[in-house]
Amino acid sequence: MAQCVQSVQEFIQDSFVPLVAALCSEEAERLTRKNNLGFSELVKPFCRLTSEVHMRDPNNQLHIIKNLKIAVNNIITHSPQPGGIRKLLNDVVSVSQPAEGLVTNVITAGDYDLNISATTPWFEAYRESFLQSMPASDHEFLNHYVACMLVVSSSEPEPVEQFLKLSQEQHRIQHSSEYAYPKWFIPNTLKYYVLLHDVSAGEEQRADSVYEEMKQRYGTQGCYLLKINSRGSNRGADEQIPDPWSQYLQKNSIQNQESYDDGPYTVISNKNADHLISDGLDNDIQVDGLSNNFKAHPLQLDHLSDTSSSFDGTDYIRTTSSLHESKKTSSGTPHGACLTLTDHDRIRQFIQEFTFRGLLPHIEKTIRQLNDQLISRKGLSRSLFSATKKWFSGSKVPEKSINELKNTSGLLYPPEAPELQIRKMADLCFLVQHYELAYSCYHTAKKDFLNDQAMLYAAGALEMAAVSAFLQPGAPRPYPAHYMDTAIQTYRDICKNMVLAERCVLLSAEILKSQSKYSDAAALLIRLTSEDSDLRSALLLEQAAHCFINMKSPMVRKFAFHMILAGHRYSKAGQKKHALRCYCQAMQVYKGKGWSLAEDHINFTIGRQSFTLRQLDNAVSAFRHILINDSKQPAAQQGTFLREYLYVYKNVTQLSPDGPLPQLPLPYINNSATRVFFGHDRRPAEGEKQAATHISLDQEYDCESSHQWKELEEQVVAVVNKGVIPSNFQPTQYCLNSYSDNSKFPLAVVEEPVTVEVAFRNPLKIPLLLTDLSLLWKFQPKDFSAKHNGATKELACGNDMIGAEVIAEFLINSEETKLARLKLFPHQTGELHILGVVYNLGTIQGTVMIDGIDPSIGLQAGKFVYNGISVRGRQDLEIQGPRLNNTKEEKTSIKYGPDRRLDPIITEEMPLLEVFFINFPTGLLCGEIRKAYVEFVNVSKCPLTALKVVSKHPEFFTFGGNTGVLTPLNPSASENCSAYKTVVTDSTSVCTALMSSASSVNFGLGTGSQPEVIHVPLPDSVLLPGASIQLPMWLHGPDEEGVHEINFLFYYESIKKHSKMCHRVLRHTAVICTSRSLNVRATVCRSNALEDEGKGDNMLVFVDVENINTSEAGVKEFHIVQVSSNSKHWKLQKAVNRFEDKDYKLASRERGKLCFKAVRCKNSGENYTFADVVFGNEQIISSASPCADFFFRSLSSELKRTHAQSNIFQGAAKQSFDEAVRLIQKCSEVDLNIVVLWKAYVVEDSKQLILEGQHHIVLHTVGKEAFSFPQKQESPEMVLLKFFRPENTSLPTRPTPEQLSNLIKTSLHYPESFNHSFHQKSLCLVPVTLLLSNCSEADVDVIIDLRHKTTSPEALEIHGSFTWLGQTQYKLQLKSQEVYNLQLKACFVRTGVYNLGTHRVFAKLADQVTLFETSQQNSMPALIIINNI
Repeated sequence: MAQCVQSVQEFIQDSFVPLVAALCSEEAERLTRKNNLGFSELVKPFCRLTSEVHMRDPNNQLHIIKNLKIAVNNIITHSPQPGGIRKLLNDVVSVSQPAEGLVTNVITAGDYDLNISATTPWFEAYRESFLQSMPASDHEFLNHYVACMLVVSSSEPEPVEQFLKLSQEQHRIQHSSEYAYPKWFIPNTLKYYVLLHDVSAGEEQRADSVYEEMKQRYGTQGCYLLKINSRGSNRGADEQIPDPWSQYLQKNSIQNQESYDDGPYTVISNKNADHLISDGLDNDIQVDGLSNNFKAHPLQLDHLSDTSSSFDGTDYIRTTSSLHESKKTSSGTPHGACLTLTDHDRIRQFIQEFTFRGLLPHIEKTIRQLNDQLISRKGLSRSLFSATKKWFSGSKVPEKSINELKNTSGLLYPPEAPELQIRKMADLCFLVQHYELAYSCYHTAKKDFLNDQAMLYAAGALEMAAVSAFLQPGAPRPYPAHYMDTAIQTYRDICKNMVLAERCVLLSAEILKSQSKYSDAAALLIRLTSEDSDLRSALLLEQAAHCFINMKSPMVRKFAFHMILAGHRYSKAGQKKHALRCYCQAMQVYKGKGWSLAEDHINFTIGRQSFTLRQLDNAVSAFRHILINDSKQPAAQQGTFLREYLYVYKNVTQLSPDGPLPQLPLPYINNSATRVFFGHDRRPAEGEKQAATHISLDQEYDCESSHQWKELEEQVVAVVNKGVIPSNFQPTQYCLNSYSDNSKFPLAVVEEPVTVEVAFRNPLKIPLLLTDLSLLWKFQPKDFSAKHNGATKELACGNDMIGAEVIAEFLINSEETKLARLKLFPHQTGELHILGVVYNLGTIQGTVMIDGIDPSIGLQAGKFVYNGISVRGRQDLEIQGPRLNNTKEEKTSIKYGPDRRLDPIITEEMPLLEVFFINFPTGLLCGEIRKAYVEFVNVSKCPLTALKVVSKHPEFFTFGGNTGVLTPLNPSASENCSAYKTVVTDSTSVCTALMSSASSVNFGLGTGSQPEVIHVPLPDSVLLPGASIQLPMWLHGPDEEGVHEINFLFYYESIKKHSKMCHRVLRHTAVICTSRSLNVRATVCRSNALEDEGKGDNMLVFVDVENINTSEAGVKEFHIVQVSSNSKHWKLQKAVNRFEDKDYKLASRERGKLCFKAVRCKNSGENYTFADVVFGNEQIISSASPCADFFFRSLSSELKRTHAQSNIFQGAAKQSFDEAVRLIQKCSEVDLNIVVLWKAYVVEDSKQLILEGQHHIVLHTVGKEAFSFPQKQESPEMVLLKFFRPENTSLPTRPTPEQLSNLIKTSLHYPESFNHSFHQKSLCLVPVTLLLSNCSEADVDVIIDLRHKTTSPEALEIHGSFTWLGQTQYKLQLKSQEVYNLQLKACFVRTGVYNLGTHRVFAKLADQVTLFETSQQNSMPALIIINNI
């Protein structure tokens, strides 16, 4: 139980006090009425004695009485009405509410920190009023009147006669059968005569004379002269006299409710009352239109029905209001206005005199008389007499069996029965605090009552015996709790008297609490809760909850559960404020612990009770909590919650219609998922026109792709700014989301929409309907173009600065996440801040589930039926930026950076480009050339310039070089027309190559430029507003098969320079699917031919072409129409293995080999020499667009790739080659590029198409095979991991044999057969010329060794043996590129076939020491045939 102001001893003593009746004459009542008080009210504050009192017990022992209190009440001649008592108790509890600054206990139990009210004054007020209003009963005498004061005014004509009349009236009330109420303790009631004298108006002398007469008549012990009203009613305003009556008058007792006409209580009788008091309100009260009938279990949420009331709720409300009005008047009206402090002392002295001289001697005498009677009548044979009187006393022997007696309340004793005399004596002793004697008497009476089976009497004796035992000083015996338990059970189950049972529980629980037996006290309190009285049950359950929380180990959940039950019963009893308080205290326990259903119930009830009490903000908050938690309620219940919330919310908004829009809890908004898009929506494709993909909200964010676009933009910006990216460069971001960099203010363009995508989620199982949905924004107009003294000029804001799109209806189905795209149209430059969304929240009708199917599923947007309630509110968009983690301070603390995606800066007007692709293919063969057209449209009001396009794959497309556009300009003229520039060839020129030259500068690939950044050739470099232009674009299918995504970034600027936005970009992603066509590989080797001797070098080029197409694209065959070369140093001269048939066809899986002779060309500076070997009737001019474009682009990307690889290699090795080795390596390098041009015949829809294409092979090294497509690197074999210490080993400087074989080129010139007559001459001498050619660019020392090294018998067998005549070793020095002829002689002794290639050649650079042997493995065998003639 909660803490009480009084101790348990004080509480019990004040609950059972001697009762004194007051009977006043009308004149006496009038005197007291001057002070707005009745006589009993006048003396009430002074009824507690301030000093100890002494009296003698029957054994003549002195007994001390401390802190004695008496109760003086007006005589009321009828018992209190049950309805009136119930009403009184209800009002007492209702009026007593927690004070504003009430001290709360903070109880920590486990994870819980609970704020609980330390005291419960409403319970104490209820308990006091309950005990005071208990009607007197026959089985006990505690609330019987012991004495009666007869009060007469001294101003009456005959005061003594008036006393006589009052005495007779009292006698009539006590002894006449006409009055059964009130009850009197003993027949000879003490009468005390009080003469009331008005000092300010009466004659004091007359009063004294009357008092003298009274003393003679009634004795000095039986009368008193009380002087009051020393001042007139108009006392000085400055004199402050204390008012001790106000605290007592607020606790009005039921007895004085009819003592004057304007009493504050209206008695309401209950026709259904079967016994003395019908405890509890059986009605359900409706206040402000919300039903509060909670007949079901308190944790069940579906309590929405109404039942009939047992009495009219309107009367109840009227009486409650009249109560409050009377409280106001009573508290506003001063009491004791005519009394001075001396009068206060006189009243206090009067009560003491009455108690000392009148009441206590009377009680002492009565106790002695009762004691003497009992001793004389029963003596020591008390127990025997009690046992036998049931058999021999005929007056009260029952005719019923014992079991039947137990089922009733037992026997009824006559007033003079000795058992009742014992009880009477016990009660008197108890009232004067003689607890030991009282316990003894109660104990004796208890045995007699039990023997007689008088259960009501026995229960009463048990109850008081237990209390007496507890109150005995020195605690000679423990508190007999089992006595109380038996008494409670008897009252409740046998006697059916809940009032007495309740008194027992209140007393026993307080005693148990004082002994810290909280668990027992709680069990006792809970046991008495029942359906017959909601108020009593609520109070007891609340006290039980306090018991649980005050235990040594607080039982927090039991506390909360019983608080909920108490709140439920308070609600049924109409105590809305107390119900709300209980639920709020319990909420502390259930909140955030995962008890979602319990939390929902509590919040729902708090919301309803708060609404009933007009605490609308609390109601909204409670309903909001139900909706924002992930509710596990069924759909119907959620619908109820939502409707209640909307209803309450509407009432709140009606109170302050002009106030700010409050926050709505539904639907949820995922703030971090908010996306912002700047610009117009993308136009769809129209026929053959395909719009640039650009960027839209429908595209998913790809981090890698985003990084690529940023790199492309940086690349083109660097080119525009001469290789340097400006410091204020800000990458263009059209779509901002949680992954983009939102640390800077984004830029938007005036007159272009800003689209905000908001992610709504409906957590409920019912659909939500949002209407009039739009963005909430704040705008600060600024003129960025006009600068005044370095500051931006601010403009006045008008309503037409920003246009906002409103979505009329937006339906979110149950548990659905739905995106809403809301637009703003800025018409003025400045700073825009998007704050949130504003909308009407409502539900739609017809959401009840039918056959398990929710009809709301799949509802489409359109016209919906409202259920009549919809409220307007807002939700803010508050996006938390990324967590900062750069500095030490940021790492050690939690700090977040800004997220400015909702704060765009609206800049001046900029041009807006739209790009359309015409006849753009989706599928190509590898290497295929296709011509398409690009249309550029300026849809803004500003001209655009500096149009460029940048791509990571520049080899994929070209707009043509600067050599002039020689192909058709528009798409319609391009049908069946070659994409190449062609010339009809002469039939005589089929063997030799046709020459032309071109510079890479003409194709945008000058030195130092970025090949990825391509200038778009606009006429006059400007596209005017509204203008459009179509340009041809050639496409080249990538060499690898598969699906390719190729990114184009179009860059453009405004003619007018802006401070905020320098350029704009447009993105396009082309998806091309390539299928296999030709596989081309080529090798180059040095020629040993004699014909160009002395004229420089020549080489053989072998080209392998294989058709690897699997006919999935409908390709029938490929025709090789031309092979071209381009290089600065080499050119193709002619085809060696030329077919007779001009056509060079390759069907599926066929392979052909072509051989070409290549010669060095004259040095043409930076120009490339193009040589075309034509196999058909038309020459494709390879030095013109688009053939040269794609060649130069592929060459550029190839060089970039090889350069990157060599960088990696050099970086890893960190060692440069020796200069000598570098020179040797250079000998084996060639710079020859081969272009194979082809045509493919495709059958598609029974129509033959001709496709064209080209493949490029870059030949770097002599003897090394090159491919037209990138080779896949084979993954290295997995080996065991070895740990070793790296040694500083430099790379070997010795060149490879292949490189050495290319340093000095040798060839033997000799006759293939030689005839000699061995008969005539035995030795045959053959002249042989050894041709030495220095391939390097440095002087070379050469040693030729002619001595035989081949000693193996196999070699001798195969080739035979011969001898070189003359010098066996020659030393020569060859200049750069020098060719030297050395004349030798070979000697043969017999016929046969001989290999002359037995010589060895050693070479070294002239300025080096080390000799290297040139490898002869690549040389052809030099076979000579010797014939005998």
